[in-house]
Amino acid sequence: MAKAAAKTNAASASVERRPALAGRALSAPGVKVEILPPAERISLRAPEASLAALSKGLGVTLPTKPKSSATKGGRTALWLGPDEWLIIDESGNDPLADCAKVSALHSAVGISHRNVAISVNGPAAAVTVNSGCPQDLSLEAFPVEAASRTILGKSEIVLLRTAADAFRVECWRSFSDYVFTFLSEAASDAAN
Repeated sequence: MAKAAAKTNAASASVERRPALAGRALSAPGVKVEILPPAERISLRAPEASLAALSKGLGVTLPTKPKSSATKGGRTALWLGPDEWLIIDESGNDPLADCAKVSALHSAVGISHRNVAISVNGPAAAVTVNSGCPQDLSLEAFPVEAASRTILGKSEIVLLRTAADAFRVECWRSFSDYVFTFLSEAASDAAN
């Protein structure tokens, strides 16, 4: 029995989780679509009375206006609803651990392995995303740092405008191939 356990432990020690779609990218005239590196993410729910304590604990002010986001030190908070935020940490810190230190009422759930992020950037980025997203992505209606839960084709996404010509598309891992392929085809069409 000890030999079987040792064999099982040796086998599991060599298992490595690979990011979904790792290394996939597409460049077309005017737009580039690529998978972003893994990041830590949490889904955060909290009442208004808890926002100050959570903002302090997370090191970023939680936005309170629709379609808004805030970024500080590699951590971004995206407003998704009156009491809901998506927190993305690209600095290597753990926002879930930071929330655990806050005693104010809240619910924080780690969703790092559920989501995949795709970058769409270049002069044709908005046209590419708009090929399957019904939102008005003009800079006037969806300015830099605007964030929204929306759809792309048949998949739910969270969209963040990171620059005038750049977007971060967050989608569930199970839909990531569909979303990446959709954006790649749209990028190719936008180039024509």
